[in-house]
Amino acid sequence: MTHPYFEKARHPRVLAHRGLVTAAGEDSGVWENSAAAFAAAHAAGAEYIETDCQVTADGDVVLFHDSTLQRLAGDPRAVSEVRTRELAGIFADHGGLLTVADALASFPTARFNIDVKTADAPQLLGPILVDHTERVLVTSFSDANRRATVAAVLRAGAALRPATSGGSRTIAAVRGLSALRLSPARVLRDIDALQIPERHGGLRVLTPALLRSAHAHGTEVHVWTVNDSDDMRRLVASGVDGIVSDRADLALATLAG
Repeated sequence: MTHPYFEKARHPRVLAHRGLVTAAGEDSGVWENSAAAFAAAHAAGAEYIETDCQVTADGDVVLFHDSTLQRLAGDPRAVSEVRTRELAGIFADHGGLLTVADALASFPTARFNIDVKTADAPQLLGPILVDHTERVLVTSFSDANRRATVAAVLRAGAALRPATSGGSRTIAAVRGLSALRLSPARVLRDIDALQIPERHGGLRVLTPALLRSAHAHGTEVHVWTVNDSDDMRRLVASGVDGIVSDRADLALATLAG
């Protein structure tokens, strides 16, 4: 059965990668995963927002990709060492910090694709996501983080598990089994999407065999991170179900109709 996360939404899917920092491509001063980036994605018409979470020193689950502040703020400290209030101050001039709870409350119609970046997050996410499972997809490169988050949500009393996307081991298994023409049914149990790069180094991850195997078991395939219109059209024509893009506005316009 199709998870409610995908019901009554456009196909192919367009997932705004960490929100929409700027439509024109110039440096606007707005940071990824900020309230302003999410608001811009929502205003552009994006139904899905891809984001990431880390845990602060206060135990708050915040939307932040990297494990440290180095890339965005030039600060070498780990997010886990920084108090939430201080992190909010750092974000203040760059679009505004959001916790996962803030994002769910501030964008009540958005569907979130949440990449769980740290093993500290799953137990904290359980009670936060419990009432929002119809509009949340949980993913992680770590299948252990993904499974732990889903389990925590169900322990918190959710009647419906959140949608999920397989981690690195799941993707590798499906890629290998499909190449051998073997069924990935067991691997894809409770997996609603495979979110993959088209290539990883010299390896082509997206193959016709992987697409066929995923679709045969009711699993969508989304490709990241795609910012060129011609690539978007080519991938959708090949059969992929979704595009993860820094330019959700461009993707929506390119794939309209």
